[in-house]
Amino acid sequence: MKKLVILFFLGIYALAGFAQEADKIVGVWWNDEKTTKIEVEKKDGKYIGTIVYMIPEKYENGAPPKDDENPDPALRDRSVVGIQILKGFEYDAKKEEWINGTIYDPKSGKTYDCYSWMEGEDLLKLKGFVAGIRMLGRSSEWYRTTL
Repeated sequence: MKKLVILFFLGIYALAGFAQEADKIVGVWWNDEKTTKIEVEKKDGKYIGTIVYMIPEKYENGAPPKDDENPDPALRDRSVVGIQILKGFEYDAKKEEWINGTIYDPKSGKTYDCYSWMEGEDLLKLKGFVAGIRMLGRSSEWYRTTL
């Protein structure tokens, strides 16, 4: 019985460790150009990312740019700030990466399959790709920051 209790607590400890690793992605990140901040959070068990800030130099007529390349004409008048650009990421503890997600590029209006991984505590690397082929894609580096 004593062994069962010890195994139970070790199992809970291990699960807590996996959760901590998975949540390393949570926070606010500068995009690679340092023009936009994206807040990554966990929602309904998956990780999402929303644009929460854009440098004023990118504003058009005193307002953040519009999502004018969106394939849905009804969404082209919305501000880029507030758009959820990362969706559906799940943590793969074996590979130490977030997988099965998508990334939306407001510049092109296209959505790509995406995965990401951390290098250190403050560098998040992402790779968007097409046709399910990881080699056909573009990489981006995001840097941890604050709001």
